[in-house]
Amino acid sequence: MAPRGAGGHRDWRDNAACRDHDPELFFPEGTIGPALRQAEQARRVCQSCPVRTPCLRFALRHGLGFGIWGGVTGDERRFMRHPVA
Repeated sequence: MAPRGAGGHRDWRDNAACRDHDPELFFPEGTIGPALRQAEQARRVCQSCPVRTPCLRFALRHGLGFGIWGGVTGDERRFMRHPVA
């Protein structure tokens, strides 16, 4: 049985495209070489995900600074929260 959110409703994560992938794919270590290729592979999974927007909102709301969430890296999310003037 799929996990349920508060009130017995289905959670957005129930429909996430990443559910069928190794979670480590979405947490590359570093930003060059193999890690960059890994991040791009994770982003490709996110591009087809039906819950990409709620995923990104979740990461922004909770200040998640590491990993690919909603197709966006931690560095990109930091910029989204604190754009350079």
